[in-house]
Amino acid sequence: MQRLGRRLALGLVLLAAGAAAFVYLRWVYREQRFNQLIEEVAARQGADKFLIKAVMRQESGFDPFAYSSRDAIGLMQVTEPAGWDWAQATQRRDFSRDLLWDPRVNIEAGTWYLQRALRRWADRPFEERIPFALAEYNAGYGNVQRWLPQGKATTAAEFQSAITYPGVRRYIEKITGYYRDYQERGTL
Repeated sequence: MQRLGRRLALGLVLLAAGAAAFVYLRWVYREQRFNQLIEEVAARQGADKFLIKAVMRQESGFDPFAYSSRDAIGLMQVTEPAGWDWAQATQRRDFSRDLLWDPRVNIEAGTWYLQRALRRWADRPFEERIPFALAEYNAGYGNVQRWLPQGKATTAAEFQSAITYPGVRRYIEKITGYYRDYQERGTL
């Protein structure tokens, strides 16, 4: 009986180790499977590939089928109105909400939207623009305007302190952390 118990325990340990390895390898595959697409879109739009990947990680965990309760779709959680803005700006005439399920379209639209937000703060160094752009990506430009106690002269630190939605503050912190991790690694 004791021998059976040991074998059963060993079997459970091996099963747990195998399951952990499977989960890890699945995450690695999931995280890296869109790298080439991110590189292409980033190069075409003049975007920071590490920032795109950091946003994607937070928004969907690299799940192209992610769908939020606020009707945001796909890898970068693009809403239909944001998709229409992108389609109009890029003169894409065949746009429909369903196109946002296509990973390429989703990354292109999400990157365009993020780049538009970053350009609003072009008078600042790139790193300082990121919190403003991420807040806009997550909560909209109207909210960003409300969180500027010094108007356009508001620093990134003052801005983050003025954000009244704790979820937006955490969102910015998580993405900037992921962004720094990708930068330090030097690869997607």
